[in-house]
Amino acid sequence: MGQSLFSILCLLPILFCHCFCSYLEDQSKDKITELPGQPKNVDFNQYSGYVTVNQQAGRALFYWLVESPASRNADSRPLVLWLNGGPGCSSVAYGAAEEIGPFRIKPDGKTLYFNPYGWNKLANLLFLESPAGVGFSYTNTTSDLYTAGDNRTAEDSYTFLVNWFERFPQYKHRDFYIAGESYAGHYVPQLSQIVYERNKPIQNPVINFKGFLVGNAVTDDYHDYVGTFEYWWTHGLISDSTYRVLRIVCDSGSSQHPSSECNIALNTAAVEEGNIDPYSIYTRPCNNTSSLRHNLRGHYPWMSRAYDPCTERYSTMYFNHPDVQKALHANVTGIPYPWQTCSDIVGNYWEDSPLSMLPIYKELIAAGLRIWVYSGDTDSVVPVTATRYSLDALKLPTITNWYPWYDNQMVGGWSQAYKGLTFVTVRGAGHEVPLHRPRQSFILFRSYLENKPMPR
Repeated sequence: MGQSLFSILCLLPILFCHCFCSYLEDQSKDKITELPGQPKNVDFNQYSGYVTVNQQAGRALFYWLVESPASRNADSRPLVLWLNGGPGCSSVAYGAAEEIGPFRIKPDGKTLYFNPYGWNKLANLLFLESPAGVGFSYTNTTSDLYTAGDNRTAEDSYTFLVNWFERFPQYKHRDFYIAGESYAGHYVPQLSQIVYERNKPIQNPVINFKGFLVGNAVTDDYHDYVGTFEYWWTHGLISDSTYRVLRIVCDSGSSQHPSSECNIALNTAAVEEGNIDPYSIYTRPCNNTSSLRHNLRGHYPWMSRAYDPCTERYSTMYFNHPDVQKALHANVTGIPYPWQTCSDIVGNYWEDSPLSMLPIYKELIAAGLRIWVYSGDTDSVVPVTATRYSLDALKLPTITNWYPWYDNQMVGGWSQAYKGLTFVTVRGAGHEVPLHRPRQSFILFRSYLENKPMPR
């Protein structure tokens, strides 16, 4: 007996070293030494690579972790997962490269410069390209590209998290939040629900989930339609007759799978809106009318791309460069198509898309999670009116009445606190709030993490 116990005790350090050395080796392989064209004096660590989420199908998701600078106590700051929507659009292209990441890409498509309002100053940021087929994320099963939908995306994202935390155990039990925008208005609450429900039977869960934050979020098809059509009409973008037709033929339909009559009305509205940037209606569009029309998807005419096709071009040039892919440990399997900001195949063949996220909101509000919703007020894609109608349908008691919040004595937007949810608008921001109003979005994110109201 004593000899057996002695043998076990001798083996324990070896087993510990094997596990410890294994995850350190995996992290070391994923560590980014230097990105091509990056500025000098980068004072934070970055990691990127793949996490397998389905061995049999060969699905692997690409991530990019940007830590806080050591001078800002990266070891104690929370971890925030960022998701972009589409569906089918890349969180690297939008969230990381033109919104909340530490770098922006210059027009030459080669050079990076610092984003002074990068959110990694406040938290460790984890960008995920999801589902498989988006960005660098891949599958060895071709049919996966044509059968993606909400349910599998949420399950794969959860599997990603479980496996990722094993690779980065230093983040286990760290405060963890999920954030995103646009169609991530589905991704974020759906993944949040899975994490919450699977954490419930665990006494001290590895994923220390605290809440979620979504912006200009697709939330409830009926209220999104009503609010969107009202926004178009009240902002003079469409005619009275088109507004009336939209209200009749689209109100009860699915935004991802509209009827043919609704599609006709939506296309009429797109023609009437003209050559504007629907993601930021007072901003000059980059494309000409014909190419803009080419970009608009038939199944969801106003929800085709994230903001500013010009910045998309810079990202497309940069992330397709072989040296960049090598530095990011990306495209290691030789994906048979170029990296794209959005996957038309994934988006156009999207399958399941529930009509409403409101039941999930009700469940997670009751659970006491920290939930904030924000909206840029010059976006006509998922406009502030759509979000307000959706939130109003929750019938939450008001805790703090509607008030203007301020940045340097200037109105930054408006806010209202409900029981279990805070709503914030950002004045003059379009669909991608951190792109249009980087300083104000930084203030919003800081307020969210500190669980403080927007400054008066």
